[in-house]
Amino acid sequence: QVEVVESGGGLVQAGGSLRLSCAASGRTFSISTVGWYRQAPGKQRELVASITSRGSTDYADSVKGRFTISRDNAKNTVYLQMNSLKPEDTAVYYCNARGYWDDAFRASWGQGTQVTVSS
Repeated sequence: QVEVVESGGGLVQAGGSLRLSCAASGRTFSISTVGWYRQAPGKQRELVASITSRGSTDYADSVKGRFTISRDNAKNTVYLQMNSLKPEDTAVYYCNARGYWDDAFRASWGQGTQVTVSS
């Protein structure tokens, strides 16, 4: 199986930066895509950015030009660099790893990390 653990959240002023980390363990070679999602109070969870095993990336329109997703295969870690943060970026950020292991397509979620942007 695959497990992911997020870290790096915190409180930052508007215009500031944070870098989130998603560390994967287990059958990491089975992971095809890692995505960062976020969920604000009273809202649905939404995809923020994703990166495939080949390095292809995708971003939500709301974060394009401000957030960058990257991966360090040697460390089995995916990062989300968040710049020019806005109060509306406040949410719990979750890492999700998708792939094929244990004879099925599966997804593993982390416990989430809180990001709070003050105005």
